[in-house]
Amino acid sequence: QVRLVESGGGSVDAGESLKLSCALSGYPVSRYSMAWFRQAPGSQREAVAVIDTEERIMYSDSVKGRFIISKDNVKNTLYLQMNSLEPEDTAKYYCALDRTMSSATFMSTVTPSLVDYWGRGTQVTVST
Repeated sequence: QVRLVESGGGSVDAGESLKLSCALSGYPVSRYSMAWFRQAPGSQREAVAVIDTEERIMYSDSVKGRFIISKDNVKNTLYLQMNSLEPEDTAKYYCALDRTMSSATFMSTVTPSLVDYWGRGTQVTVST
C-alpha cells in the first residue's frame, strides 16, 4: 500500500523558515518523480517543486531561490526546505508521487485526479 505522510507545517512570521517532510511507504523514494504542491483557499492546487528519478529539479517561479526540494533514500523521505517565507506562501502543502508523468507535466498539472498518489497535506501559515 502506498502512503505519503506530510509533517513539519506550522505558523511562522514572514522571513522565517520551515522544513516539510513527506514519509513514503510502498515504493522507494528514488523510483518515481515526486513533488510538492500547495493549495490556498479559493485557489487551484499548484506545484512548487518536482524532483525526478535522476534528481533533476524544477521549481515554480514563485519559490525559486527560496525553497529547496530534496530526498533521503535511506529514510525514504522527501523534503521541502522553505526559506524567506512570505504571507503569499500560506497554503496547505501536499506531497505527491506519479509513476509516469514527465517533470514538466508534473510541474504544470492543475488536475489532482491525474496524479497517482497524494498525501493528506500539512498547513503552512505565514504572518506579517
